[in-house]
Amino acid sequence: MTRRTVASLRGVAPILLAAGVLAGCSGPEADPSQGADQGDAGAPTGNFRGRSYERNFVFTNISGDSALMIPWLTTSQTRPGAVDRRVRGFLFRGGNWDPFYDEAWETAPTRAPWRILPHDHFHLIVGQADAVDAISYDDGVRQLDLEMGQAIGEWTGSRGQTFRIQIANMVLSDQRVRGMMMEMARTHTADGPPPGDWAFLVSGDSLQVVLEGSETHSVITAGSYQGWGSLDGQSLQWPSMNLEWADVGAFQPARQDVPVAWRLSTQDNSISGRFEVRSAHIVAGEGAGPVLPVDALYQVDGRITVAGRNYPVRGLVRHTRP
Repeated sequence: MTRRTVASLRGVAPILLAAGVLAGCSGPEADPSQGADQGDAGAPTGNFRGRSYERNFVFTNISGDSALMIPWLTTSQTRPGAVDRRVRGFLFRGGNWDPFYDEAWETAPTRAPWRILPHDHFHLIVGQADAVDAISYDDGVRQLDLEMGQAIGEWTGSRGQTFRIQIANMVLSDQRVRGMMMEMARTHTADGPPPGDWAFLVSGDSLQVVLEGSETHSVITAGSYQGWGSLDGQSLQWPSMNLEWADVGAFQPARQDVPVAWRLSTQDNSISGRFEVRSAHIVAGEGAGPVLPVDALYQVDGRITVAGRNYPVRGLVRHTRP
């Protein structure tokens, strides 16, 4: 493994990281029976165990020479007397990251804290069975819409986390782009260890892959991951895989190393590959130190081998580390 500085990556910008990881509502969402505190609306403070619900939507184009991505990251976290919510929107194009939306607010306790709520310039169009059909952003200057289409695949992980890949369209001003959308939902207790990193990788409309770590891991050991995907419409699952940090760089604002390349493998060689960072948006959090938390979004590309065939891939990796 090699080590290099992250300063060479475009878009690396230290900003404060707010506590909490996000949550979900409709479509693929964490099953409330497996995660929601049924007494959230009136639980005694002494027995209260808060939960954090995470719900993320990631759009990426599937054609063109350069990547265009829109990640929407949403969280809700229960606490006595309230639910803390946060929504963040990012636009990646032309090799640069634009964190155009970041709003945090609180709502009254509810028995469905995982549900996504519209707020400010962030709007939702919800269809049958509470499925999110579209996400819209309009601040009077920028108008951006994500329209969900036909589902390609949907999976549930061993801890109740859910993932869906579907065809989607992005409309930005008068530009309309066809691509793929990954929607995910997961939950954990607020006082427990958070789940690990995740990635969404695509190779045109042929191969789409989702990777998720069971826990945070470091440069020392490969992370234990699960994977799901669609290859020419055929559903694929990898219950166990290793994702190793193949290359790291120093992120000085947090005084710790961060991954900038990964090596993927499974024991039966059913999938393998390597991908690396092309552009990064990295957030350093607050803390007593000396090591500070890290929250990173990476635009990556590389190659993955599935079923004996090699595919060029690009997409998004979300990396967090306390």
